Amino acid sequence: MYTKDTISAFAERYGKIRSEIAKEMIGQEAVVEHLLLAVIAGGNVLLEGVPGLGKTHLVRVLSKVLDLPFSRIQFTPDLMPADITGTNILVRTEDGNAFRFQAGPLFSSIVLADEINRATPKTQAALLEAMQEHSVTVAGETMKLPEPYFVLATQNPVEQEGTYPLPEAQLDRFLFKVLVPFPTLEELGGIMNLTIGEHSGEARQAAGAREILDMRETARSVPIAASVQESALRLVLATHPETTDAPETTRKYLRFGASPRAAQAILSTARVRALEQGRYNVAYEDIRFVAPACLRHRLALNFAAVTEGKDIESILRELVDTYVK
Repeated sequence: MYTKDTISAFAERYGKIRSEIAKEMIGQEAVVEHLLLAVIAGGNVLLEGVPGLGKTHLVRVLSKVLDLPFSRIQFTPDLMPADITGTNILVRTEDGNAFRFQAGPLFSSIVLADEINRATPKTQAALLEAMQEHSVTVAGETMKLPEPYFVLATQNPVEQEGTYPLPEAQLDRFLFKVLVPFPTLEELGGIMNLTIGEHSGEARQAAGAREILDMRETARSVPIAASVQESALRLVLATHPETTDAPETTRKYLRFGASPRAAQAILSTARVRALEQGRYNVAYEDIRFVAPACLRHRLALNFAAVTEGKDIESILRELVDTYVK
């Protein structure tokens, strides 16, 4: 059970991590906030934005601040599953030849899957076990991955030629889908000063693997009032057009709704945000903050929504306003 001192220590360490990241990351506060919530909650994140917005740089800075092993995989159509999981290679020993497992880039604590939608479905599928089970199976042998473990993937929403959209089963493995916006004029000026001007400071380590695991364990014990939890569950159910209580917007514009993983994602990340805000329990505002990132990649628009120019974001705003008060 956590105490007041535990909450203070959690909020202090969280703030230190965020401030260190800010030394090398201009703007994108909401993106950084969601990334930290997911990392502490123990989930994977899909970052979507046009090239040049600093998605890869943000993940590199995160690994530096958390002092965790980091690997980057540049996904391309010719990438094979063994290229990321690893494979058995033949080596010469004193007793003759023997097979030895050579680990692939998935064997790191933070794995950056850059432009994940450029890989073929076969290679994308190789990520599923790592993302969900934190293990890799090669030649019938299952090997555990280091803890904490996160897959942080990026994709470009504009360029679709030569890409393979992620299937729903794999999208569901991502805790958050975070949209990376273009910087404002002020932020763009700060980026120029940071990258082509005088460097103001370098991010330093603010936590390690043990601290992240401890923060995760602390967040799991944060209480949620029955009414607050029910609002989150009702929100997830409201995304299903086939249910009897589905709202008119859902029936008219959604093809299918979110899975139970969405409810797990909302409640687990809301707990982290409550502690980060210095509160002893989850509030409705925590649910409202994390719900869009938990749901936007788990819903599908139907033909009527496309023809009428509706998007996921506007539908989510309406559902959150209706069910989380």
